[in-house]
Amino acid sequence: MVIWLLVATLGLAGLAVPANAQEFEKNILTGGPSGTYIQFGRNISEAAAKCNVTLNVQESAGSLENFLGVRKKRFTQLGIVQSDVLEYLNTFASDDPAIARAILGVRIAFPLYNEEVHILARRDIATLADLTGKKVAIGVEDSGTFLTASLVLDLAQVAPAERLKINAEESLAALLDGQIDAFFYVAGAPTKIFQNDAIDGARFHLLPIDDPTLQAVYQSGQIPAGAYPFQPDPVDVVAVKAVLMTYEYSPARNAYHRESCRAVSDIAHVITSRFDDLRTNGHPKWQQVDLNDLPPGWNVSSCVNAGIDPAYDLTCEGDVPAAAPQASPESAANSAYRRQICATIGC
Repeated sequence: MVIWLLVATLGLAGLAVPANAQEFEKNILTGGPSGTYIQFGRNISEAAAKCNVTLNVQESAGSLENFLGVRKKRFTQLGIVQSDVLEYLNTFASDDPAIARAILGVRIAFPLYNEEVHILARRDIATLADLTGKKVAIGVEDSGTFLTASLVLDLAQVAPAERLKINAEESLAALLDGQIDAFFYVAGAPTKIFQNDAIDGARFHLLPIDDPTLQAVYQSGQIPAGAYPFQPDPVDVVAVKAVLMTYEYSPARNAYHRESCRAVSDIAHVITSRFDDLRTNGHPKWQQVDLNDLPPGWNVSSCVNAGIDPAYDLTCEGDVPAAAPQASPESAANSAYRRQICATIGC
């Protein structure tokens, strides 16, 4: 089921070209207003401002829209995507021409943090298996939550009576009103939507995810005790990695590609040169970002590698000289990326 819905989403995507000429913009696609993606986007935008770079933070439905945005949407150089979306696309690209076309030219900018799979449910629902026969919201179709929730339910052989395709805010309202029994939301904890006093711990809780099949497919994760007002104890779950994606712009091709590549390089330089500040003052998940943890099967953008070069020409407040680069035996683009990351923030 998931593959056909994904192909349909890819088929509907198109290149958004403005009707009239406009000032060159730099944009990052993030997620909904209550998620962790948008907070990361705002952190990066605030850091970029200290380097005299304007990065517009755009809300979106989530990972699939963000992936397609960096591939097809004009003036959209960056988007945050879940790693299981990337793995899913890569797996089916060899068998499906629509997916192969969709991933053409998409590249990694930076690996980010692990995102926990949250399932908020009525208190009488104790396990993932108990969602069989229940009404469960799984996110809108072009979101990473939708893909992950669909895969989790299918892999665990859980069959809800109804899968509602609504966003997180609508899902929470429906759960509180008794219209549904549970909803999925994939985001780095703590995420804003669950920091809500209306969620009564006597009525609702986060489901543990301990299915052996899911633990084999996904990374282990834990939502720490006290991450949310209603949650006094830690909850063991599964997690996916958030990855900042971009496109492989070719500066020699035309002015748009040249300016877009410069935009990506600027943001790459901002993230590496302001990394300590982001970890200190940004969302708590910055503490878990490992810039060397590249997902398999995807290459780093050449524009990113240009931006993380210590000699890159962009002055930011508080810049410090880079350490000597460390060698890393790996393939071309990713090897260059690792050398520069080690040079800038250490390994």
